[in-house]
Amino acid sequence: MRIGVSSLRRSVLTAALLVSGLAIVPAALAAQAADTSPPTRPTNPIPCPPPAPPPGPGSGPGPTLGYASICWTASTDDVGVTGYDIYRLEPGGFAKATSTTGTMGGFSGVYGRRYTMYVVARDAAGNTSPPSSLITVTASTGVVPTASPTPTPGDVSPPSQPAGFREPCLADFPGVSFCWQPSTDDVGVTAYDVYRETATGWLRAGTVTILGALVHFTESGLVTGNRYTYVVVARDAAGNLSTPSAPLGAPAREGLPRPTQSATPTAPAISCHATYSTTVWHNGLTATVTIRNTGTVPLDGWTVVIEYASSGIRLTQGWSATFTQSGSQIRATNTPWNRIIPPGGSIQIGYAASYTGTPPVPVRISVNGVPCTMG
Repeated sequence: MRIGVSSLRRSVLTAALLVSGLAIVPAALAAQAADTSPPTRPTNPIPCPPPAPPPGPGSGPGPTLGYASICWTASTDDVGVTGYDIYRLEPGGFAKATSTTGTMGGFSGVYGRRYTMYVVARDAAGNTSPPSSLITVTASTGVVPTASPTPTPGDVSPPSQPAGFREPCLADFPGVSFCWQPSTDDVGVTAYDVYRETATGWLRAGTVTILGALVHFTESGLVTGNRYTYVVVARDAAGNLSTPSAPLGAPAREGLPRPTQSATPTAPAISCHATYSTTVWHNGLTATVTIRNTGTVPLDGWTVVIEYASSGIRLTQGWSATFTQSGSQIRATNTPWNRIIPPGGSIQIGYAASYTGTPPVPVRISVNGVPCTMG
């Protein structure tokens, strides 16, 4: 069998191109696998209302369907951005709502309801950018929604935005601690969800359900000296969510030293000094009690008893200890992180209470059954 020269040349050229193409694929995959640099953070998120829908059925007054959308400044990447993911705040936390390849995106929602979201960028290697700042927008009329959300009957009013933050609130806590003024709601706030910014999103760091004149949050297990960013969202019984608070930057603090007590053959005598201060308003107060160890050995484990002259006081909330009440006595027992009070050291606890009559004043403060000097 004879093979023409031209046919042979074509076969050799085809084989060369095939080999060359096969070589490109592993090289591209290797380059993609080597890419570990995430895109830059999407910036400047703003409400970006979609165009108005055409006239027709359902476009009259009082629509129940809406569309919440935003646009932002594009991210950059050393190889190339391939897409963006938009995350929406829900009662259970942030969840991915939609993806897009452009710098505008959104999702269907209940007309007139406010939705909080953020956006992250992705590249071909799967690297994810830091999240954009949070933005809250109102679902408006626009393009026909892809889904048909049903408005929740009953309570649809969200709580007010958490505000009035203070940091730290517990100076002796090893980690982050802060507190804030309670939100208001037409029915009642049931909880606060606290979110911490991570490298790729917003993580729910905790939920606070103990409510009082001040709302407290603590988080341990962080890197001491590092600064962390948080937002707080109020929630009511119907699942309505407030607008997130303004971001709060807080460092993880070392807390007070916690020395290890050496063994002693007998329990040492307790010597202590107590300082009591209070802020009083109509039928309510917040009290701060500082206990200083005036003895010569560490105090390992403590129960503080604050005794009032009458039983007209009622404990509502406490912090930096486990609190109980019996009659006119308020009892506070140490937590694991402030169990030991070294010689010359001190701990600080606090609580909120209601009262009847004149503002009460303690007649005695004791530690482990031993009265402290007061002043």
